[in-house]
Amino acid sequence: MRLAWVTDIHATFVDPGTWHLFLQTLDDQADAVVISGDIAESRDVGDYLRAIERRLQRPIYFVLGNHDFYRGSIAATRNAVAQLAGESEYLVYLTAGGFVELTPDTALIGHDGWADGRLGNFDRSDVVLNDYLLIEELRHWKPGHVLDKQRLRATLEILGDDAARHLEAALMAAAAKYRDVIAVTHVPPFREAAWYQGRMSDDNFLPHFASKAAGDVLLRVMEVYPQCNLLVVCGHTHGGGEFCPLANLRVLTGDAEYRLPRIQQVFEVT
Repeated sequence: MRLAWVTDIHATFVDPGTWHLFLQTLDDQADAVVISGDIAESRDVGDYLRAIERRLQRPIYFVLGNHDFYRGSIAATRNAVAQLAGESEYLVYLTAGGFVELTPDTALIGHDGWADGRLGNFDRSDVVLNDYLLIEELRHWKPGHVLDKQRLRATLEILGDDAARHLEAALMAAAAKYRDVIAVTHVPPFREAAWYQGRMSDDNFLPHFASKAAGDVLLRVMEVYPQCNLLVVCGHTHGGGEFCPLANLRVLTGDAEYRLPRIQQVFEVT
């Protein structure tokens, strides 16, 4: 199976000609596609998923990224996308399920993930993502346009912990049965995987671009299952890189560019 990985395609900003060429490339190179988030925005992510499905007519495994919830809510968007995938022949929303068998030796798991504020220096960070303006659950503002960082931190930790619990359960089940597991998530699960312009994100940006809870879970499970190999694919930072914290754990972060969606890599899954 040729499994094409794409991330941070931000289809809302892509012109029709570039979008057509992108889908043609997927059609030519992939037997199945995996998307590690930031497909579009809340109001149109379903439309773009349907468009990809209509063009490819083959399995499309995906998670959502922070941009996919813009101008909406996390809960409502997840529910709508889960319903869409449940009614689809080819769309598989990994956040809504456990593991998927790709081959007798390889399973696929995933969750949207979320930066949990635990890496870097959240208290001193002056980064204000559009997430905190455009996503309903993250709009924690005091009078005078002051960000309520304590409420925001609590929400980020809840989101990060929810994702980590899902990944732990799915990975435990898959690692016990399969030689290889591919995990798909939007947010890098280690500080060393939060790449930007060839370097690791600094303490100012890390609270918003990596998840300690997810990384801790991946390490813990893979130490229990040394016979299993885990490949994690993620995005979010728009900087490409590789990090291998364990002999059986490899993390790839996608190098994405607005308005120019492309295939990150094609994996030969056996």
